Amino acid sequence: MDFLEDLEWRGSLKQVTDAAGLRKAMQDGQIGAYVGVDPTASSIHIGNLIPLMVLKRFQLAGHKAVIIAGGGTGAIGDPSGKKNERTLLSLEQINDNVEAQKKQFQKLFGHDDDFSIVNNNDWLGQLTLQEFLRDYGKLFSVNVMIKKDVVASRLDAGISFTEFTYQILQGIDFHELWRRENVRLQIGGSDQWGNITSGIDLIHTLEGNDAPAFGVTIPLMLNSDGTKFGKSEGNAIWLDAEKTSPYTFYQFWLNQDDRDVVKYLKFFTFLSVDEINELEVEVKDNPGQRLAQRRLAQEVTKFVHGQAAVDEAEQLSQALFSGNISDLSVKQIQSVFSGVPSFEAESHAKNIVDFLVDGGVEKSKRQAREDVQNGAITINGEKVTDVAFEVDPQSHYEGQYVLVRRGKKKYFLGIVK
Repeated sequence: MDFLEDLEWRGSLKQVTDAAGLRKAMQDGQIGAYVGVDPTASSIHIGNLIPLMVLKRFQLAGHKAVIIAGGGTGAIGDPSGKKNERTLLSLEQINDNVEAQKKQFQKLFGHDDDFSIVNNNDWLGQLTLQEFLRDYGKLFSVNVMIKKDVVASRLDAGISFTEFTYQILQGIDFHELWRRENVRLQIGGSDQWGNITSGIDLIHTLEGNDAPAFGVTIPLMLNSDGTKFGKSEGNAIWLDAEKTSPYTFYQFWLNQDDRDVVKYLKFFTFLSVDEINELEVEVKDNPGQRLAQRRLAQEVTKFVHGQAAVDEAEQLSQALFSGNISDLSVKQIQSVFSGVPSFEAESHAKNIVDFLVDGGVEKSKRQAREDVQNGAITINGEKVTDVAFEVDPQSHYEGQYVLVRRGKKKYFLGIVK
């Protein structure tokens, strides 16, 4: 399969402006494609990963990948997919975010000649208002702009002139990369179609109707329950290991629904058609083994964080399954148990019954004693059955945490004050 056929098989292709023209351009020699990412946060998240996976496939097909770190457009705000105006960030915050995201992009795409990162503030920041209006504003029809979905969907609620002009800025970006980096293709989500075609129209106006310029969009990705992909209990899954630990990242993919896992294997991994088809059979024949989910978690975590992160995530998973958690490091405790119910624990030793009740693990001393005597309580990985047991917060995890398990799966984290 060629690049477009592969995207179609993987469910990664919604629209292409000129499939035959793009195929010819790719066959004639190396060209560039770009994805724009506005630095609205200090890290990208798995929603940003969607177009980046397509860009990576383009790079693996022998072409050049380019990412715009949108220092210029990020100061304006893309109205795509938004019902209301974006909150503008300070220029200092935008610059900090650009630098933080660059490190993540380099990890995904490498440092070779077939990849580059550019900041559109390098050219947008140099434009005067007069130049913007004379050289570019004259080339865009308001009648056409307001018909674009990105604008039309906001007309009732209202859209500022600032965000209204965003499609012009994105068009300028495409033309600049067309000139500077031999970029012939822009890749974006389905909500970017209007912005992408605006850029193609600008290139044709400035460089001639035969100038090769193409656009590819990706379908909106939804979970099988109809919710938007990439949300976990309302929280973004970040690629920054400090924001979302590699263990949590691994678990996100491991916990995908059987109805979604094959779709995500196609989209987020570089496994072959045969490998994915074999895993699809496993999902149908042996769903309880969750082999497809594990392979998905391994592949995506390796791509984002490296093999060492995969190994540690699986070691931690095994430790939790076996209950052998007494030797976990403080960092591992923070990584694995950051989302469990927590309570403040005093630094001195305390009777286990009082400890459980004071921490809210048990509702009453009677229930606490009963659970201890029945073997339902473990402290720092060790089962406790003696109601006279003294919990010493200094005995594990550098005296910072006490990890309580009630029953087989319910964890509580005591944070030593």
